[in-house]
Amino acid sequence: MRSGWYVPQTALTAAGRAFELLSCGSAPVMLDCRGVSGVPQRLVSLPELRMLLLDDGVPRTVRDAVWRVLVVKARCDGPLWRLVAVGMAVPGLRRVAAVFAGNWCGDVADRDSEVLAGFLYRLGTVDLDRPRIAGRLLDAAERAVKSAMQRTAERAVESVFVQDEERTTVGAWVPGSTPPQRPWGHPDWVLTRAVAAGVIGEEEWTLIARTRLEGCSVQSVAAALGVDAGLAAAWRRRAERDLVAAILGGELDHVPLSPAAKGRARRSGSVPAMSALSALSAMSAA
Repeated sequence: MRSGWYVPQTALTAAGRAFELLSCGSAPVMLDCRGVSGVPQRLVSLPELRMLLLDDGVPRTVRDAVWRVLVVKARCDGPLWRLVAVGMAVPGLRRVAAVFAGNWCGDVADRDSEVLAGFLYRLGTVDLDRPRIAGRLLDAAERAVKSAMQRTAERAVESVFVQDEERTTVGAWVPGSTPPQRPWGHPDWVLTRAVAAGVIGEEEWTLIARTRLEGCSVQSVAAALGVDAGLAAAWRRRAERDLVAAILGGELDHVPLSPAAKGRARRSGSVPAMSALSALSAMSAA
């Protein structure tokens, strides 16, 4: 091997290196941000753009607007822009990979490949009309790793079942990662996570919690919110469809709750958990 050659160890390190190469040289790749509100109205270099997307002070709407452009270009303009999209997300993808560093039993390269595969698959299907585009792409990467770990665990369990003429069937539990419990502990916390993830807004949280979980009428809550009852009912239906889709899609898994948000969820819990869960489950049929 020649001295000085760079040999990437995993798909993520290769993607990071490729992103660096696209960002330098005599003709670096840039994104035309003219017309994208909240960002410099010019050609923006990839490193500058990534720093902007990682800045907590940049509003989510601006980050979503930039990611919307990136995803469209990744879908329409070929492999180069898919690589750009991956490079933009590499810091987040590395954080996803690090979450599983202690429980991943196989090769690190395989783990990073699962991360990248989940991200790229979702890149082609993610709904650009909904908020938190980058977050949902990273969620897909995380789910891909968890699915791979689950498959590995299932194969390991199957492999220790031995049965022949002289030995009885023996089963063994193999230590390893298992899928986390879904965050349905109390429906108020589901709603609070949905607000934190940008799936529904504060007013939608109030409308669903008060009418579905506390037994208030749509008319009374609509009056409190200062909107027409018919509009409130339609508003609630749309919010509940978004909520059900987020639950089924796994988008509320591991959404962190601040102490203030947890307190708000507890204060709103005036309905027994079982009946409230039944009400929440019925949303998808309403």
